[in-house]
Amino acid sequence: MDYETILLEAQDAMDAAVKHATHEFSTLHTGKAAPSMIENVSVDVEAYGTSMPLRELGAITVPDNRTLQVQPWDKNTVKAVEKAIRNAGLGLNPVSRGGGTIIVPVPELSGDRRKELVKMASSHAEDSRVSVRQARHHAMEELKKLKNEGHVSEDDIKRHEKEIQEETDKHVALINEALAAKEDELMTV
Repeated sequence: MDYETILLEAQDAMDAAVKHATHEFSTLHTGKAAPSMIENVSVDVEAYGTSMPLRELGAITVPDNRTLQVQPWDKNTVKAVEKAIRNAGLGLNPVSRGGGTIIVPVPELSGDRRKELVKMASSHAEDSRVSVRQARHHAMEELKKLKNEGHVSEDDIKRHEKEIQEETDKHVALINEALAAKEDELMTV
């Protein structure tokens, strides 16, 4: 393995950590309806004998910024979808309408719930920062192997370690920026 490969692998792992953090942030709702709030809710579907994410069972739309609407493709799954949303711990209470449509009102967030969501966002950010640091650690270990095999000089190792640290710092900063933006969004009434 050469330095370029080590750096590319580290960058890919760090990019994935940032992407994961921003995805997790998108699932934390701010009182405004968004399909991402419920699309990954796991629904136990007896007819299929399995659990499936809600996005695979129907269309999720946003008729207004306080309401989600779920239109299951199979009318027999309406009760299971309702139950899954209610039990998902999201504080949502779906209501079934005629024709198999499920309306999900999104309640205004209380101050305590906002703080709880900020804590969850912070936890997601820390998990992603840990992943970035693990990618750095792995890259540094690979550099040590190169040095021990005699393929790279001590000066090159120091320079490469510095470059990997710069990538680490850049990715941690991206996570921190995304966290700050999400915290602002969550705390804005």
